[in-house]
Amino acid sequence: MQILNTICLYCGSATGNDPTYVAAAQSFGRLLAQEKIGLVYGGASCGLMGAAATAALSAGGRVIGVIPDFFDDREIVAQNLSELIIVKSMHERKQIMFDRADAFVAFPGGIGTLEELAEQLTWIQLARHDKPLLIADIGGFWRPLLSLMAHMRNAEFIRSTHEVSYLVTERVEEIIPMILKALTHRRQPINNDLIRKF
Repeated sequence: MQILNTICLYCGSATGNDPTYVAAAQSFGRLLAQEKIGLVYGGASCGLMGAAATAALSAGGRVIGVIPDFFDDREIVAQNLSELIIVKSMHERKQIMFDRADAFVAFPGGIGTLEELAEQLTWIQLARHDKPLLIADIGGFWRPLLSLMAHMRNAEFIRSTHEVSYLVTERVEEIIPMILKALTHRRQPINNDLIRKF
């Protein structure tokens, strides 16, 4: 039985100013398809979101998009997805993405991506689940955040008794192997009932 069926990708609806970001998103989408791992993401056709989804679909992958109905004027809804779920709120969007995922990966992005990443870090710290979370530090994008978290530890706002467990890599090809290893060694079975429902 496959232990990694679907990965939730958090990333920007913009491409950023470094071509490395787009190339990494495309590479990740292709790798997911090759490994027969589904992608669940925010449902947009633009930015890194669209780059990863398009690459996965082009390689024969399975892609699930989840997008609020009020984003019609802000983001272009992706077409030809394996499944498109239209929701009423951001809370509902995040809940469905959580429920569909076996693991989470954060690529470069803006405030929305940061908020999604921070929420998963919080849930992990509070032992609400133990699904792996990997920060894809493409081109060193997340180094300021990683430095801030080290500062929080040094200032004893992140204590050893409430540590935050996450993975970090700068290399796209390491993402899936690292997640598979974490799933194999995780502490306990996932209980989705522990996560609050919105």
